[in-house]
Amino acid sequence: MAALSGSSSECCTLKKTLKRLISNTSASPRARTHSEPLYVISLERYGRDADFGIRFPDSISMSESLFDATITDGDCKIRVSLDPVVNRLISVNKLHCGSVIRNVEFSRGEDSDGDGGSFHVCSLEVDRLSGGDAALRALSSVNVRSIPWMGAEPSAIPLRARRSSYLPLWNNHDFYGEMWRETTPSEPDAEDSGDEIDDVGSTVSLAEVRRRFLSGSRRYRGALCVRILHKSRLIYYGKADQKCECPYKAELQVGDGSSSACVVLWNTVCLEWYRILHPGQVVRLCHYRVKESYSSRTGQESEPHIEISLNSRNPTAQITIIPKNQISPDWVLPNLPHSFICRQELPSCPQGHICDVIGVVIFVGRPERVRKKDGQRSEMEEYRWLQLADRTSDKPITIKLFSTSQPDIQSRVYPMALVVCTRLKLIRSAVNRATTFEYLTNTSLTQVYCTGTGAHPVMPYRGVRPIRQFLHWLKQVDESSLLERAVIGGYFSYPPLPVSLNSFMENRQGGAGLISGGEMKLECEKLNYREKRQFAVQCVVTAACYHHRENNGRTQYSDLPSAPLSPRVPRQREGSEPHRTPVKRKLFSSTSPRKRLAPPLQPFATEDDAERDFSLFDGAMEFLVGQQDDDSNDEDDDEEFSTPPTSPLTSRLGLTRVAIETLPRVFCYERRHVQAVAVGMQVNNFHKLLPQRELESFSPASCYTGYFTLTMRALSDGVMLDVLFLPAAPGNLHWMPLPLSHDNSWESVLSHGGFSPHALPPSPADMIATANQLTNQRLLCVLDACALGAEKLELVLNRAFPLR
Repeated sequence: MAALSGSSSECCTLKKTLKRLISNTSASPRARTHSEPLYVISLERYGRDADFGIRFPDSISMSESLFDATITDGDCKIRVSLDPVVNRLISVNKLHCGSVIRNVEFSRGEDSDGDGGSFHVCSLEVDRLSGGDAALRALSSVNVRSIPWMGAEPSAIPLRARRSSYLPLWNNHDFYGEMWRETTPSEPDAEDSGDEIDDVGSTVSLAEVRRRFLSGSRRYRGALCVRILHKSRLIYYGKADQKCECPYKAELQVGDGSSSACVVLWNTVCLEWYRILHPGQVVRLCHYRVKESYSSRTGQESEPHIEISLNSRNPTAQITIIPKNQISPDWVLPNLPHSFICRQELPSCPQGHICDVIGVVIFVGRPERVRKKDGQRSEMEEYRWLQLADRTSDKPITIKLFSTSQPDIQSRVYPMALVVCTRLKLIRSAVNRATTFEYLTNTSLTQVYCTGTGAHPVMPYRGVRPIRQFLHWLKQVDESSLLERAVIGGYFSYPPLPVSLNSFMENRQGGAGLISGGEMKLECEKLNYREKRQFAVQCVVTAACYHHRENNGRTQYSDLPSAPLSPRVPRQREGSEPHRTPVKRKLFSSTSPRKRLAPPLQPFATEDDAERDFSLFDGAMEFLVGQQDDDSNDEDDDEEFSTPPTSPLTSRLGLTRVAIETLPRVFCYERRHVQAVAVGMQVNNFHKLLPQRELESFSPASCYTGYFTLTMRALSDGVMLDVLFLPAAPGNLHWMPLPLSHDNSWESVLSHGGFSPHALPPSPADMIATANQLTNQRLLCVLDACALGAEKLELVLNRAFPLR
């Protein structure tokens, strides 16, 4: 890096601070900014390696991740590594792209030279008082991409670990960065590959390769010409004690006229080929290794099978995609397999059935995360709920869709898009012996194809009968009726839980048992950004309130008498119960939502937004047929609750008003790209950043008419919970009630998660008027908790079962 000098350093906070650092000759020099703001304009994650203890000798972090950030003062920018001490700020989304940071302490990177080299941030403070959009406002007149680097532009690889690429910010299965190729790499030079391959001019069948391997031969003459039948998602296997720079692998199920086998792409072969290879293609493979398959090695299969390994060296694998006009009929390659089913057929399919589906998207949920354990390792898995409409049923096909390593496609899955999902697994859940619900979820080989993804590979299932039948239905469908049902984002829970306490406890299937309020508070404090968990807590309801959707709607409020406390629970001091005096509120401005928050980012605001003539059928033809501030609200009429008097010893969890992320939104086709970003996870690049309240520029969906807030007290220790309740109601196609009749009493409504489907639901005023039914009633409450970022914890009551 060039020496930091010159007149520009006089007004540039970064240059002044780092110049002091470079001139410091102490053994461990550090320099700190003061009140001057710096802005985080990118945040990138990568896995730590075996040198972590050397680079961070004082760190006690158990996180598998490290982070690099690009920060700017508006005059110049620099890429720095972040100390693991700030990892928790990132994992809960307190520190993110667009954050304003102050009192930033810098040190030199381990590879620094006399002119500066790389820099490391040892500590920082996130400025929350400036408001969530302070960086957007401060840099609104600046082209962030054109801000000069302080010194030479850094390389696109991690700073503090030997890794060849960054990871996505919120999961380990998507690819991220420009090093993941989209075009076919040039043919590698032929290498001396030892005695394993010595002739690639001729072809050999999979059956012959298997026969030679099982006979003990290590000579595999000839190339393999195979069709790709299935493709797995990426597997990141990097661990802190490993030195592998590119710890990726991916699997392809391939076949020829003689047999089938698993092909494994290893390490940098994934970088070069993963985005290029797709099911349906015919490929020629040379310079491969053969070994016993994983399923055979682990005893999962009775007969031995082989696995074809494609490596970047020893030997360097050669992959060639064969054009359709060069495929020889003599190869007798298998057709691409498929197993399409429709919504009407789902109830008759067995549990675990593997299938493919096609439909029009009518609901796309907000991205959420769940923690999954893989042996001794725990990682966060990102997922969204989808609902598809098809020609056979009024009920949608519900899919819990995890990452398929297709971020470019999954980011374009909007309502009204036509989607094909392959290799899904059927999951069945029972509410009682007579009522079951089905949904589909990923297997490792699931792939997604979607309209509107531009130059992405052509959907390979053209011409099969289910596709033709669906296209025929699509010609006749009433698009306006589908558009009326189109919803995006918001809270969503599926499948429905049982309606009795006994059935619920029997179906826990090893889930967490009953916990105290204090234990729940500790567990909620551990939640990462958008992580969702379910808890069961014994509570009593101390207050109930209903909030209408309508502008200037009345707020109904009921204050319940204190329930008798268990002798084991210390009695709260008088006045510790929450008493609130709600006032009228205009929940949603009558101003046109599109005018309230104009997106400042021109690429997002204009990309495809000029499209106004939307036709579902026209958009599907090429796909199927082919062609050659902070959370405060400054409105005067906003609802405000007085702070409830509580004991200093009383803890509280939850939100006293609904979060903007909780409400489902009307799908806006014209602004679908902006809406998708507003609903999605926190972005990691400044050019994608939207104002924090951009989501409010989209109207809530018609399924949302209002919500209850219930104040609850945990029976075990008096912890207070502020809980939302969004009851399902007849006629609501998004939050549909169970097909079970009941008397619409509070007890029945809470245990069923909503109103009876066969009777007119009571009005909110009637519900509040009868809330004294809950007085002294002990309940086992099933709560869905989701960390929405920073300090926002969404608690939604899923079920409440009376304890007799």
